[in-house]
Parts: sequence; C-alpha cells; structure tokens
Amino acid sequence: MRINVTSVIVDDQAKALAFYTEKLGFIKKTDVPAGEARWLTVVSPADPDGVELLLEPEGHPAAVPFKNALVADGIPYTQFAVDDVYAEVERLKGLGVEFTQEATDLGPVVVAVLDDTCGNLIQLATMK
Repeated sequence: MRINVTSVIVDDQAKALAFYTEKLGFIKKTDVPAGEARWLTVVSPADPDGVELLLEPEGHPAAVPFKNALVADGIPYTQFAVDDVYAEVERLKGLGVEFTQEATDLGPVVVAVLDDTCGNLIQLATMK
C-alpha cells in the first residue's frame, strides 16, 4: 500500500493552482472537469510521478468550519518537506508569501508556517 493522492481543501481552485505552482513551485499534474469543479492535482517537480496533491474545492458543508477552526488555532492543514526551511522562507517572502510562524528550530526539526491564500496554513519542515 502507498499514498497516491492527498488533498488540501481550497476556497478557489484557480487561485490555489496559481499559488501552489507559481509560489511553492509544484507542477500541475491533472486538470479535468468534475461536475462544477475540477479534479486538479499538483506534484513536486522532484517526483512528478509521486504523490499528487489534490486542490479540492470546499464543496462539503463541513469544509469551511473545519478550515476556519484550524486557522483560528494556528494549526497547519498539512506539511511539506524542504531542504532548508530558512532559505525557503526567504525565497517565498521574496515572492510575497506571508508567514504566520517564522523559521523555528525545534531541535530535531526546523519549521515555518505560511498562509496559502486559499484558507489554509501550511507547515514547511526540514529534519536535521
């Protein structure tokens, strides 16, 4: 068994696609109509045949309250690995990305938390 697709719930799929590709550096993998929305996935350029991230629309009634509760409590929706959190934070700030938590050394890991502009907090992490 392996993870094939995971998702992040977004308030606007087009805005999410722009942010996740233009700012975070993912590449679009799949984009097909799915009712009123799209089956829209991105992947890491380092592993284009690896795990896909579904930019899932907030169609379910529980989606918005769930996301709002996570943000209110400062809890990231998901986490992405990066080689160097400090360098990635500086790169992303240069692109206008806003952080709710600066790069923080927690001993075995360095983390930072960004706002994805689509209703989520996303954590970046580098294991030492």
